[in-house]
Amino acid sequence: MYLIKKLIVCLDQTSLDQTLIQYAAFIAQVNQTKKIYFVNVIRNLSIPKEVIEEFPNLVENMITERQEQMESVVNEHFPKIKGISVSYIVKEGSLSKKILKLSEEKSADMIIIGRKVQLQGTGIASMRLARRASCSLLIVPEGSEPKMRKLLVPSDFSDYSKDALEEAIMIAERHGDVEIVCQNVFSVPSGYHFTGKTYEEFTAIMKMHAEISYKKFIRKIDTKGKKITPIYTQDKDDDPVQEIVSMALETGADGIIIGAKGRTAATALFIGSIAERLIQFNDSLPLMVTRPKGKNAGILDYILEI
Repeated sequence: MYLIKKLIVCLDQTSLDQTLIQYAAFIAQVNQTKKIYFVNVIRNLSIPKEVIEEFPNLVENMITERQEQMESVVNEHFPKIKGISVSYIVKEGSLSKKILKLSEEKSADMIIIGRKVQLQGTGIASMRLARRASCSLLIVPEGSEPKMRKLLVPSDFSDYSKDALEEAIMIAERHGDVEIVCQNVFSVPSGYHFTGKTYEEFTAIMKMHAEISYKKFIRKIDTKGKKITPIYTQDKDDDPVQEIVSMALETGADGIIIGAKGRTAATALFIGSIAERLIQFNDSLPLMVTRPKGKNAGILDYILEI
């Protein structure tokens, strides 16, 4: 994993901006962050040619106004941090396409975007960014408080689960006393009865194998002396995402970290069904979708229709 030296923060002129700005400051203070780009994307403007000809400075003035509004709210909620340079960028067009292109151009280490709960919004941009971004994505629900005392890392003991856990360990190193919970959600296969075992017996077998897999998994990771608590949860309703969110809330986690499935150019669009459903379902806690920097499907993704 890597330090977040370049950060893109997506603002939209709603009350959610304050939360995202505060999160940006929280992250920047412990990550040796050098540059933060606060970005606002205006939807495609359908202004008649005749109007543009009559008012040639209309778009330019609107962009300038947006930049000034962003600067005002950032100055209100972002503390002065030595060594950090801040830029304000206004783009016109598709949010996901413009942010993806900007993240490539600026070689960003992380993108922060909001998750609307009461405010109006679809959340489609978060999914598109998670699939195509060449860096990690932090999705922050409105009203979230910046803190890192406990993190939940769902794990199926894969390489991308390893990425997520290593990110959590790095966060724990930076923020100090942070507890990490590594959750494995297992299920009992429908044909268990053909083995001659009872449901309870086969549940115990599945949990035992999860415990063995965790021991093998954790041996490959440098925990840097940080305490990691494994938790094994049985999925009885064929809904592991519900189990993950419920466990995060039950344990008092401040955030969830999950690895994007795609680790190469060929697989980058596949972030994994669990990660996708977490993006859709979770509106309670900040969710970080980690991806090793540069491991995306390439520059053509934001050129093609999303």
